[in-house]
Amino acid sequence: MGRGYFISFEGLDGAGKTTQIDLFERWLASQGITYVRTREPGGTPLGLEIRRLLFQQPELTITPLAEAFLFQADRAQHFETLVLPALAEGKIVVSDRCFDSSIAYQGVGQGVGTELVTRLSLIATQGHAPDLTIFLDLDPALVQERTSLSNRERHEQSRFDRASEQFHNKLRQAFLELARTYPQRIKVVDATQTPEQIHQNIIALTQTHFRAFNTNQSHFKA
Repeated sequence: MGRGYFISFEGLDGAGKTTQIDLFERWLASQGITYVRTREPGGTPLGLEIRRLLFQQPELTITPLAEAFLFQADRAQHFETLVLPALAEGKIVVSDRCFDSSIAYQGVGQGVGTELVTRLSLIATQGHAPDLTIFLDLDPALVQERTSLSNRERHEQSRFDRASEQFHNKLRQAFLELARTYPQRIKVVDATQTPEQIHQNIIALTQTHFRAFNTNQSHFKA
């Protein structure tokens, strides 16, 4: 089979990534498309342990650089054992976050530096980037409200959920700057629309981008 296709979903906490990936996953299944759904951190057994350290142990004091390396350790394992093998088999890989999150959260938000985080990420991914990235754009003023509601169900609140609105403003600007830098790869979608409107926008973007990319076009139906 030919090379697969890698789609990542990005956004501030509470932007609706999980809902949209659920809808996208159902759409892929309805089209008979072979896919793999995953996430960062936590897409592998090692990644689950790293996720637990990062998100479920607030008593730990993790320095920004140490945090950056933990995310990269998860990513290196994720790509070597899951993402790259799936792509080699010609599958669609759908990931809840990838290295754009590290650039925004650790590179900008935590002050580690975008150049360093980008270099580390490319080492961890063995030089691979997503073919398409959907950035769900949300007003940072809505983050606390949305994450509080969603956390009642999933019982997981990261140190980033609890961060200030100012921090989330920095993250949003970092993501938007990435979208301006890589307009062919990163597509911005208004996350304040209804879930169905967002879903339809994502399907349209995916189909258009996939055809333009000219890879395995038969995966997608008009």
